[in-house]
Amino acid sequence: MSAGRIAIQDVSIRLGTDGGQPGVEVLHRVSAEFAPGEFICLLGPSGCGKSTLLGALAGHLRPSSGSLLLDGVPVDGPDPERGLVFQHHTLFPWKTVLDNVGYGLKMKGVSRAQRNLEASALIELVGLAGFEHRYPRELSGGMQQRVEIARVLINHPRVLLMDEPFGALDALTRVKMQELLLDVWGRIRTTVVFITHDIDEALFLADRLLVMGPRPGRIVEEIVPGFARPRHADIVTNPHFVALKRRCLALLHDDAHPPLERLTPLGRDPVSEAATQWRFAV
Repeated sequence: MSAGRIAIQDVSIRLGTDGGQPGVEVLHRVSAEFAPGEFICLLGPSGCGKSTLLGALAGHLRPSSGSLLLDGVPVDGPDPERGLVFQHHTLFPWKTVLDNVGYGLKMKGVSRAQRNLEASALIELVGLAGFEHRYPRELSGGMQQRVEIARVLINHPRVLLMDEPFGALDALTRVKMQELLLDVWGRIRTTVVFITHDIDEALFLADRLLVMGPRPGRIVEEIVPGFARPRHADIVTNPHFVALKRRCLALLHDDAHPPLERLTPLGRDPVSEAATQWRFAV
């Protein structure tokens, strides 16, 4: 069985329907499929329903219509196999880094020796070896988010759901965390669904980028950046990257959202200058 395949099928979500009220339609007939191990970014303005869709994938919200499937099984409530990382960490302040990361295994009844072994390996993977016995208050914001990611990964999730996890970090730390995330993802290859407002971040990280329109949220265009991996921060000056960024800006500033065509790069090498020319295919 494939691991981490997501199917979003004609999903609409209304919020505030208690008491017989019609509520507000936050998502309107969203459909998409994500392959196992794919890195997907959802980009859109505030209020377009990105976090609502992520919450539904996490099992915290139920669609008003349509369905959400993970490896062919309906999403029905939260599950450690769908790990969720927020913008602000949820670490226990009274626990050390080692105990925070190992907490999920503790809840499964894993012995201390085994969970410390697995937690230590993940702490090293996210670049925090030597900080195992520190407390969250003794760490920088970027280090806290590294611990948060490791704490989610220890459950070996098939899907990693990330809701603007680097949004509160300064620009330099944010770039470092993006590179770290790509390095970690390259080793574990779990499916990632990553929410962001930041165009550069989305283009840098994603295999595919889904641009969402304002409420009620819907996917208005899919963009495939096409950059080879591993990626480094200097690609933001590449002409292909700049052209894609310009396209994203146009989409996000188009309030009317007429029917849009899919953007496809010309040329076999998406990083070459030839790839800055475009064709639009209906």
